[in-house]
Amino acid sequence: MNKRLVAGTIAGVMAMSMLAGCGSSSSSTTTTATSTAAGSTATAAAASGGENMTLIMSQRDEFLSTLENAANDQAKEMGITLTAQDAQSDVSKQLQYIETAVNAGEAAVIVNLVDAETGEECIQAAGDLPIVFVNRAPSDITLLDKYENASLVASDEMQSGGYQAEYLAEYFKEKGQTDIKYILVSGILGQVSTTNRTTSAVEGLKEAGINAEEVTTLVCDYDRAEAQTQISPLLGTEEFDCVISNNDAMALGVIEAMKSADIDPSSIPIVGVDCTPDGAQAVKDGEMYMTVFQNPVGQGAGAVIAAKNMIDGKAINDGTDYELSEESESIMWIPFEPVTKDNVDEYM
Repeated sequence: MNKRLVAGTIAGVMAMSMLAGCGSSSSSTTTTATSTAAGSTATAAAASGGENMTLIMSQRDEFLSTLENAANDQAKEMGITLTAQDAQSDVSKQLQYIETAVNAGEAAVIVNLVDAETGEECIQAAGDLPIVFVNRAPSDITLLDKYENASLVASDEMQSGGYQAEYLAEYFKEKGQTDIKYILVSGILGQVSTTNRTTSAVEGLKEAGINAEEVTTLVCDYDRAEAQTQISPLLGTEEFDCVISNNDAMALGVIEAMKSADIDPSSIPIVGVDCTPDGAQAVKDGEMYMTVFQNPVGQGAGAVIAAKNMIDGKAINDGTDYELSEESESIMWIPFEPVTKDNVDEYM
């Protein structure tokens, strides 16, 4: 097990967590991280729990479903009743679920934003209820200091693209190449994660002394099939040295398109973010050069812990080893981790 996944734990909680796996190799890795993310807070809070909370997901994909499961597991350990709702990418539904939680007298609400621009609407809908944004930050991050009842548990997206840039810069410098052309496969435009992953990757290459020229940007909304469709016409017609993808799913779509075009995907660096099970396997197989592990379990469990701490008037990271942002005590960062063929086994 990768010890870097452990965020504030005691040996007894670790041992107990090892029994909680749900079958697959990827699940056993993330399930262990669930309880270790909780640390002693979960054990201490169980006796004084009993609160009801609502978790509102923007949608349910592989990554977010893992986050949701982790939140549910953490809530059970802490004696909290957690009701999960799926907004199905509908802002109005998300706001309605927040209002329902308020009217039901629940203790807190955890929100995975459908639209980052609606952060203030969500906070206002929550009223005095503690609200924890998880995974996706409001576009206006200053809202977290403006409203005392709002906090964020997420990963600093400027790290993810930075790790991609660091890997690519080293790869091309070893080849004696400082001028490169890249295709960017983008997530949802305007989303904070998309903007910061792209910006940190491009700026990181420049800072590392790589003259990186963009061939094109393919906006594929984090969708695997869309990435496969959009890049297919470019294969064999455009020259490029690497593919920078905002997530693993789209990187895998690129890989599938290359295979369909009889192009060896290992012939050029393709890099992703999230380290999903399929993404990790692609790294192990040499088809994707690297990815960046985003810890859905740490985020899901951490959001429940943060909500409980807000209710109790404690720092949101109390009882964990996760750090608060230097800019705001209302932000708890779950760190990203670079994954290459050298260490991918630790994430499978």
